[in-house]
Parts: sequence; structure tokens; C-alpha cells
Amino acid sequence: MVLSLSLSGSLLILPLLLCRPLFREKLSKGWQHGIWLLVIARLLLPFSFGQNLIGTVFERLETGAAAPVAPAAPKAPLPFGQPDIPAEGENQLSPPNAPEAPAAPLPDAGLREGWGKVRGYAGQYLWAVWLGVAAVLLIQRITAYRSFWACVKAGKYEVFDPALLDKLAELGAQVGVRRPFELWVNPMVASPMLVGAARPKIVLPTAELSPEDFRYTVLHELAHYQRGDIFCKWLTQFTLCLHWFNPLVWLMAKEMDRACELACDEKVLKMLSPQERRAYGEMLLRAAGGYSGGMPVALNANAALLKERLGAIMSFKKSSKFTAALAFLLTAALTLGAAAAGAYGWPNPSLPSSNWPSSADPNAAGLTHGQGESSNSKNSILKDDLDAQAAYYYEKNSLPVFQIIFGNLDEKAQGKWLDKIYTDNRIAFWGVAVGLLDEDCAFIQRYAEKTYADGSIAYFSALAMHMGEDTLKVWLNRALEDENTPFQSVLFNALGCYDEFNELTQKKEKEWAEAQQAEYEAVGVTMDGKDYYYQGQLVNIFLDIRPNKAFYTLDVNPKGVVHIKIVRNEDNKIIGVSYLTKAEITELFGEEDDLYGEDNLEMIPISLKTVAAGETIFLGEYTLSEGDQIWYDISAETGKRMQVFFTKAGQKEAAYWSVDNLRQPKEPLKCAADFTVGPPMTESGTYRLYLRAPDGVLGNVTGSVSIVFADDKP
Repeated sequence: MVLSLSLSGSLLILPLLLCRPLFREKLSKGWQHGIWLLVIARLLLPFSFGQNLIGTVFERLETGAAAPVAPAAPKAPLPFGQPDIPAEGENQLSPPNAPEAPAAPLPDAGLREGWGKVRGYAGQYLWAVWLGVAAVLLIQRITAYRSFWACVKAGKYEVFDPALLDKLAELGAQVGVRRPFELWVNPMVASPMLVGAARPKIVLPTAELSPEDFRYTVLHELAHYQRGDIFCKWLTQFTLCLHWFNPLVWLMAKEMDRACELACDEKVLKMLSPQERRAYGEMLLRAAGGYSGGMPVALNANAALLKERLGAIMSFKKSSKFTAALAFLLTAALTLGAAAAGAYGWPNPSLPSSNWPSSADPNAAGLTHGQGESSNSKNSILKDDLDAQAAYYYEKNSLPVFQIIFGNLDEKAQGKWLDKIYTDNRIAFWGVAVGLLDEDCAFIQRYAEKTYADGSIAYFSALAMHMGEDTLKVWLNRALEDENTPFQSVLFNALGCYDEFNELTQKKEKEWAEAQQAEYEAVGVTMDGKDYYYQGQLVNIFLDIRPNKAFYTLDVNPKGVVHIKIVRNEDNKIIGVSYLTKAEITELFGEEDDLYGEDNLEMIPISLKTVAAGETIFLGEYTLSEGDQIWYDISAETGKRMQVFFTKAGQKEAAYWSVDNLRQPKEPLKCAADFTVGPPMTESGTYRLYLRAPDGVLGNVTGSVSIVFADDKP
């Protein structure tokens, strides 16, 4: 299969490389980079549509299909399941048991014999070599990236200059990037780069850039982010590791790296005037050089690529309607070419199911039959063979092949397999099997009852995707009557009624909270916001566990002084309150003295009416060492953005254990996080705590910063 995918992808790579000089100046750079993703899809996805070139070649090698037989020539027995169609001019009324002459030798028998040897060696040895090299290459790339990432983190410091951060946010809004980006400076990197996929960061070699250079640099890195180039680079490297034996794939990876930078330049140039484009090219010259290890998306380039990029900048012009139409036609043609090239799997879904290997011998050629066999016996053999194949690939955990076989089973066999899959708790197989069932069929109804009664949410969810709207509403009414919230969620989602479920959940939570608060007050527990009080004392540890342990509340307030738990009877009714014993606290958290003891807890309360835009508030100086814990819990009623961070005494440019949050829609502005003091800052030292308003005024800032020291401080 891998060999067929590599060959099929090569049929696309070769013409693209050969035709590159023809479309290099005519089609957009974005198209020239994006079209390679179609090639990667062909190299990775073993799917084909009907008859295809590669599938036919490999099928001929596997099955030894002979060339068309001349009229009146004797025929060899056909594989079971293939129709015996008479050739033109042949007597179609010949008796079925007429004697046959010996089968003529196949013209490609020598080729098939050689292919059989290749497959034999591949099955024993070559797959291990291929997989071993692929694993080594992938591990090498991951290790190189981890080393690069460690190098970047070790020498970086975060930028808190409000002017630069405001400009970064402004440029992001200009190009439609709404999420916040961190801005780092690391003198060890020679050119700007974008790193991090989940939390993207722009790394600069220096913060001392001119406003123009800063703008062009950020626009280039934001273009990488918008285009998803980090994911694209990793996908390319994974493909390269998988097809390491194919030199054309290595050339493709090199070409994609080149096209990636040109495409990002093109995206930036579309936003610039002719004068600005020249300045952008000059910025590239100043940024040339760069770090070559790892897999960042960097602004640097080698000399040849840099020359090409500068030439593209000087000759830049926006795409016309003609070039857009030409790009569309070429994309359609290449897509059809990829589909026509196809691939070959084992077993090949394009072959009749009777040609698949038996469970006793998965490499066998398949069942054949003589002309004297009856139709009933043939069908019986076919059913038994399919069931055996289903068992074989079920045990081998091969989902795609099992799915193909399951779709060809009769209703009785499908029911047997659904029972087995559910009993074995194989959710992945359940999903592919249920996906082949008809909407609201008898199986859907039967297993909906069973999974609902068993409380099997995941299995019921797969069935709900194949229920009609009326059926879903019947089940939803039942779940509402039973107050079965998990199944309500599944059914509301299947109906597309997300908002209704959220409203219902909020209503229930409010009703439950009101009823719960009344029960608490009856035994002397009151609430003020999120704080619990018992007999007028603020609670430090609050524990409420249902008898069936299906739900519990555990709240810890460092400012509290008493530890209590709610006592319930078997009917979940509150009957009293008791103080937690030392043994119970130890069971929950470990040694009691380790839990916010007076000697090892430092809590810094924060209450600020306003913090001016750009103002940095000093909150104190503290001695920290490895193992200390830092907890932020600070909120602001008004304001767009808030930062909390430590700096080392005597340093202002580096920040540690920092949190920088933007206000989210319909949510309060809050900095809530916890850190453990450790690498890369392991040495003891004195640190200063700051709170900053980098983007507008903050109003009514409240909360606390807590430090739990690993060892008691004097």
C-alpha cells in the first residue's frame, strides 16, 4: 500500500516539478504552495474511486488477471464472484459441464512470479527496514525541534513594552487575527520567527527594530500563522519520513519550503504600496541569516531563495481573473489526476470480496470454484468467507477493512456483530458499524433502548446520529422525564438545539443552587459569593460528598480558619455538619501542615479601585526557591487587558511566571493561574511582583496572589 501511494504521488510530483518554470511567474505563489497539499493527500490517504491506474497495475500483479481471451479460446476458472461473460461469437448455449482444454499460460507469469518474490521479502524483512528508518527520521526531527525549542526558551525574555504590544495587537486586528500573540526577544536567534502552534509566539533577535521593520516583520509572521504553515511543515515532515525511500518526495519538501516563504511574501505585499514593497525587500536583506535547526517558521532564507524572493517583490502584481481561472482549472485537473492515479490497499476494496484472504491464510489468493457448483453453495461459501474475514480483521483491529466487510454482510450477520462489538466494548468498531445502518432501522431502535438502559452515553450518541428528527424528539422527551442530563445533552446536540440545552442547564443549576443554599443555611452554613461561613467563621476546607459519590463539592479558601464537611443520609438529605479530622484532611491532601500552614503561606491581598493605562503597580518583594507554588486569582470589573508577573531584583526586561489575559466576550477579565518555581529558574533569589494595565484603564481590581513555600521561611 505504501509503495502504491508513493508511486501514485510521484505521478503528481514529477509534472509539477517539470512544469514549474511555466507557471512560476503566471500563477500566484499561494497556489504554488497550496497545490502541494493535494500531493501530500495523495501520498497519505489510501483511498481510490472505482478503477484507477495504480490499483489496476497492482491488482494485475496480485491476481495475475490475463489479457482478454480470443474467441473460442478455452478459459481458466474465474475467481468466485466474477461473472462468466461469454466472448463475442462464443456459443452461449454450451453446456456448463463441457470439457475444457488446459488453460493457456498467462503472458505475464514471469512478472507475477517476480512480484510474488518481492512481496515475500517485503512481508518478512523490508517492512521492518522501511518502518525503522521512518521512525528514526521522525524521532530525529522531533528531537531536533525540542532542542531548538529549549534553546529559544532558555535565552528569551518576554516583551512588556506597551508601545510594541499595542502595535502587535493593532497589526493583528488589521489582518483579521483576533487571538493574542506573545512577543519574545532572544538574541540567540538570528532572524524573526513564529513558534508554537497552540500558543503562538513571535520571537525577535532584538526589540530595537525601527517601526517599519517591526511592522513588516510582524505582518510576515502573522501571514505564516493565518496560512497554518506550522502545521503544514509538520505534515510535510511526516510525509517525508513515511516516504523516505522516494527521492521525489524529498524534492517536493524542498520545493514546499521555498514556496512557503514566497507565498507569505505575496500575502504581505498585497497590503503594501509600491514604495512599501521596496522597504519590505530591504528589511529581508537585513533579516537574512537565521537559525537552521528545528522547525520554526522563520523569516530568514539562503542566498538563492533570498534572491528569488527579492525578485518576486520587485515584479509583484496582483492576480488577474485569467490567472485565477487558470489556477482553478489546473487544480481541477490535478485533482482528477490524483483520483485517476489512485492507490492500492490490501485487501483492495475494488476487488470482489471473495478475492480477499481467508482468516486462516491472509495472503492466500482467494476462493475459486468449478463450473459445476450450484448458486446456493456459492452464496453460502461467500457468506462464510465474509464472516471469517470480519473476524480476522476485527481481531487485527483493522477498522477500514472491517467497515468494508460489515457493509456487505446480511442483516442477521450484522446483528450478530453489533452484539459482539457492544459486549466487547469496542467503541471505534461500534462507530463504523452504526455508520452503515439505515436511519431509524430496527437495529437503531433496539440498541437505543439497550444503551439508554445501560447508561452507555458514547454508544447511544453514535446511534442518535442516525435517528430521524421525530425519533430524536421522542427520546428527548423521555430523557427530560427521567431527568437524565447526560442523554439530554446528546439529544439536544443531535437536534442542533445547543442554546436550549444551555438555558435548561443554567436553569437547573440555579434551582439546585437555591435549594442547596437553603439546606446549608438550615445547618448553619452560609455563603457570601464563593466564600463559605460556618457559625460566623470563614471556612478553609469545605467538603460535601453525596453518599453514592456521584457528585461532590470541595472548596479550599486559603483565608479560612475552619475545616468542615456536610453530613448526608442515604437519601442525600443534609442532616448536619461536622469538623474534618486530621486523618480526613491527610486522606484528601496529605499532611495537614503542608496545606496552607501559617508558616509556609504568604497571601498578598489586592484591592485597587483603578490602575491607569500603562501603569505598573509594585506589589512587593519576595524570596523564592525551587518547589514554591505561586497562585494568581485576580479579576477586574472593567478593562481590556491585565498582566501579573514577577521580575528578578535588579532586572526589568525579563518576566517570570507571567499571566497576560484579554477580556473575553461575556466573561470577566481575570488572571487565574498557578505555577511551581523550578527550571529554568531553580536558584533561590529575590523577586518583585507587579500588576500592569497594558491596554486601557482597569477598574475595581480585586483578588489575591498566594505563595506556598516548599520550606518554612523564617
